Amino acid sequence: MSTASHTSPTTAQSIRLVAEREIGSRLRSKAFVISTLILFAIALAAVVWGGFTASSTSATTIAVTTETSSLVPDAAGLEVTAASSADEALALVEDGTVSAALVPSSAVPEAEAGAFDFTVVGDTELPSGLLQSLSQVPATYLLEPPSTDFLLRYFVALGFGIVFLLAASTFGGTIAQSVVEEKQTRVVELLISAIPVRALLAGKVIGNTILAMAQILVLAAIAVVGLTVTDQQLVLAGLGGPLVWFAIFFLLGFVLLASLFAAAGAMVSRQEDIGATTAPITMLVMLPYFLVIFFNDNPLVLTVMSYVPFSAPVGMPLRLYLGEAQWWEPLVSLVVLAATCIAAILVASRIYSGSLLRMGARVKLVDALKSR
Repeated sequence: MSTASHTSPTTAQSIRLVAEREIGSRLRSKAFVISTLILFAIALAAVVWGGFTASSTSATTIAVTTETSSLVPDAAGLEVTAASSADEALALVEDGTVSAALVPSSAVPEAEAGAFDFTVVGDTELPSGLLQSLSQVPATYLLEPPSTDFLLRYFVALGFGIVFLLAASTFGGTIAQSVVEEKQTRVVELLISAIPVRALLAGKVIGNTILAMAQILVLAAIAVVGLTVTDQQLVLAGLGGPLVWFAIFFLLGFVLLASLFAAAGAMVSRQEDIGATTAPITMLVMLPYFLVIFFNDNPLVLTVMSYVPFSAPVGMPLRLYLGEAQWWEPLVSLVVLAATCIAAILVASRIYSGSLLRMGARVKLVDALKSR
């Protein structure tokens, strides 16, 4: 009489099975699918609205002198004001009467020399599309050049902050609830009889990380397509590199937080108790969001944020977009984040293993760390 041999899955196979189970359960959830589609729709609407707002401005006002009036074509969208002299044209720019002035280059000695003997002067920025409207492309000069447009700076900071907040808190909370649910239904006892505890943790983290990264990539694609369609190439050019860095930092930052959320969920046996163990982690997720909202114009705060592991996924991409970070800074920050991520995984794995089979009262952190 022969007995069929039973081969246990390898650790890699176990991790893959758990990850597939996590992904499948989320994709079968109507709430998850609907909320994701709503998030994509809001992101697309925000990009398109921003593009139409930027392009729906009134006619561009420009002051010209007798020497430069012939260079301005009689085109729609331009409102030309004749000035008696270059000084008068510059004064109209300074007091906000016109958006720009086209004057002889000799009137603006501070400006860099161009191919022609005239210069377009603006106050803090040049009107979008003005240079393309001129018959010849001149040199440009700003009376008060800004570091970054305040409104654009605010919305980029808001975008990075809210995407990280929503993804980390939503998926993190889902992981913790999933762990508690498996403990309540005793499913976890069946799972760990077939696969190692650490493989169960790794599969949960990897599965949810794949879903979170998929959302981030789709949001990035929506931003790129939306900015391209609405003719916001300048914004897109500035956001390209920071978006890539955001995805890289988000990957490590999410793995760090997902591991901690799973460990926090393992410490309790009832859904009502989840808040007690996940509250500190939730605060770590929310803190970067509020910091970039209130301190996006504070270089010191942003610099500190870009090196703190829990806020680096928001702080460093924002500094890269603003041009305030040196080329080596994201690399150093990434190393710090990766080292913290490894340490968090090791600690979370120990807590998870020491708490998963304990039922009843909440497991104390010290007890969970001491268990083997």
